[in-house]
Amino acid sequence: MIQRIQTIYLLIAEMLVGILFFVPFAEIAGKESNIYRFDIKGIYMEGIQKTEIIYSSLPLIILWAVSLILILSTIFLYKNRILQMRLSTINIFILLGFCGLIFYYVWSSAKVLSGVYSLKVYLVFPIIAAILIYLAIRAIAKDELLVRSIDRIR
Repeated sequence: MIQRIQTIYLLIAEMLVGILFFVPFAEIAGKESNIYRFDIKGIYMEGIQKTEIIYSSLPLIILWAVSLILILSTIFLYKNRILQMRLSTINIFILLGFCGLIFYYVWSSAKVLSGVYSLKVYLVFPIIAAILIYLAIRAIAKDELLVRSIDRIR
């Protein structure tokens, strides 16, 4: 059952969430023409050799890691489809919370730094991953219905 379409959806979602560790979410142009970069590690001033993190984003790292672990574990729970659907639903809420937390960090840090923020295209990746996980849930539900209908025939 690991070669099903839901595995492809979950693998693509895993890759999209994994990419978020390496890319910036936003840039903030603060006072005195300072440019700050916001990624999963936190907010830091761009262009300085010693990257001193101004604001840490530990909750983002935790949500990111939990999401990655949940997607990976969901792929290998193909024998327990009900648990697979429940974990996938939880993961969708985690990813949406991840997006909300990113927007909160960007908005509040731009307010504190008295700057203007510009969001990057990578911010769409968690939303696309949530959509792919939803498609995986639908495929898992179809498999479950198929198995139940075959059990009914016996």
